[in-house]
This record gives sequence, structure tokens and C-alpha cells, in this order.
Amino acid sequence: MTASSATVRNMLRTYGKQLTNAKRLARFRQTMDDGEPQKDLSRQAKRRELVERIAHEIIENLIVNSDPPPVVKAILAQLEQELGHRYFFEYSLEGGDVQIFEETYRGSQGLDEMERDEVMRRLWEITLSKVDDTML
Repeated sequence: MTASSATVRNMLRTYGKQLTNAKRLARFRQTMDDGEPQKDLSRQAKRRELVERIAHEIIENLIVNSDPPPVVKAILAQLEQELGHRYFFEYSLEGGDVQIFEETYRGSQGLDEMERDEVMRRLWEITLSKVDDTML
């Protein structure tokens, strides 16, 4: 396939104009916001995503392992201190949501949906806080 020289020149001229406009726009943006806030937001978003991913893994570790690591023990201790009860987490045999049991003087009792949601919300908040505090 052959292209005429006029078509090639026109294409190169258009490409040159686009490059010039892109450079001008980049300089303009840099002078307007100095480029830092956007980079900072990107870093914060990446950090938040990483913190949430690690927190999710810690909560799964809490539920699956019978002998939790020290970080999980610290999270459970803080949860127990704040809510005043000791909790046990299990996956049901049928699948589905996590079951939460509260240790009482009468033995272990399952939580209703509202209490379960409150415990899971606070567990998530504590875990996010612990992970965020320990990350560089």
C-alpha cells in the first residue's frame, strides 16, 4: 500500500500539533496544581487499597485459624475490651456468612443479625486501624 506524500505530510503536521498542545497542557497543569496533589491522592488510594486488602486477610485468618497470630490476638483483645465480651468466629457448615458467638456465664451464644453486624463493623475498624498504624 502506498501513501501519497501530501497525506504523510498532513499526518505529520497533525501529529506535531498534538504534541505541541500536549506539552502546553502538561506545563499548564503543572503550574496550576504543581502536580503534587494528584500524586498524593494516588498514593493515598493505593495505600488505602493495600491496607484494606491486608485487613481482609487478617480477618479471614482470625476466622479460619484456631491459634491466631499475635496481631490477630491484639485485635481480638481490643474488640473484647471495647465491647465487653469475648467473641468466637466460625464459618457455618452450610456456607454463607460468618457466625459469631459470644462467651457468657451460661456458655456460648450466637449473636442476632444486628449484634453480628455491629461486631463485624467494629472488628473491621480495629483491623484497619492496626494495619494502618503498622504500615510504613
